[in-house]
Amino acid sequence: MNSMRVAQVSEPGGPFDIVEREMPEPGPGHVRIAVEAAGVCRTDADFVHNAFPGQTFPLVTGHEVAGRIDALGEGVRYWKVGDRVEVGWFGGNCGHCPPCREGDFIDCQNLRVPGWAYDGGYATHMVAPVNALARIPDELSAVEAAPLGCAGVTTYNAFKRSSARPGDLVAVIGIGGLGHLAVQYAAKSGYETVAVARGEDKRALAMELGAHHYVDSAAADPAKELQALGGAAVVLATASNSQAMAAGVDGLRPRGQLIVVGVDDRPLPISPGQLILASRSVVGHPSGTSRDVEHTMNFSALTGIRPMTETVPLAEANEAFARMMSGAARFRMVLVP
Repeated sequence: MNSMRVAQVSEPGGPFDIVEREMPEPGPGHVRIAVEAAGVCRTDADFVHNAFPGQTFPLVTGHEVAGRIDALGEGVRYWKVGDRVEVGWFGGNCGHCPPCREGDFIDCQNLRVPGWAYDGGYATHMVAPVNALARIPDELSAVEAAPLGCAGVTTYNAFKRSSARPGDLVAVIGIGGLGHLAVQYAAKSGYETVAVARGEDKRALAMELGAHHYVDSAAADPAKELQALGGAAVVLATASNSQAMAAGVDGLRPRGQLIVVGVDDRPLPISPGQLILASRSVVGHPSGTSRDVEHTMNFSALTGIRPMTETVPLAEANEAFARMMSGAARFRMVLVP
């Protein structure tokens, strides 16, 4: 086989076209992956609309990719053809910038995100550097693994690296592509978990995902409800709405953290006084390295955590993308070549 299929965007904002391309060969330190599943992430829309510097078109996006290695480049060690691998938002690091030299690889100044630095996973095959690879445990299917490379590791890592400890009260704002995983990770990690979302119709789902409490933000003040429970050590804001995310600040206990992983162009409406008087903090959190993705997948396999997915063929990339953008997906769209 000397050709592959990709779903590419020819110009910014344009639709996805399914085209045939010559099969790429992996260079030194790289592998070629036969893609089995590729998650559709909200950030893909930013790539499609040319929101990041240095993008080139035609564009093949996709940074939640699960598949099998089918070719090795020169000098590749410790990996073999047939290995099941994941490539997430972390698509490799430079190794020489100041953050990398300090071991902070996810904050690499030259981070290589698939679909930005090189062609991503909306395809039957892709090439990636070996430092981007995470091993998929046998217990996870490719469709289950794919969203964990971005949505999964982002929420799992946010709690893991937070100040919260098992037994603490934590809250998740938003039950969507990120939030439905965050609630599961929080509950399975031993936190007293509060799910916050709009509408009473989400209560049953929140409890099924493991939440101990549910707050309907359309009917009650989330901050007051959290304070009535003793105040949250951590509020993880996954909603793509700055107003909704900021509403969690006053629900924090002293020295509590608001961790922002949702994306909104509008500023967070938070005053200095809200932070100073109770020594609260607001932090942003990125995704995680390939090793972090492995930890996320292994924890998910061990505890039974799975993303809720809808699968569609690669040929229907436009339909999957539109469903994700409309908010109708429950909760991660996954392309299957």
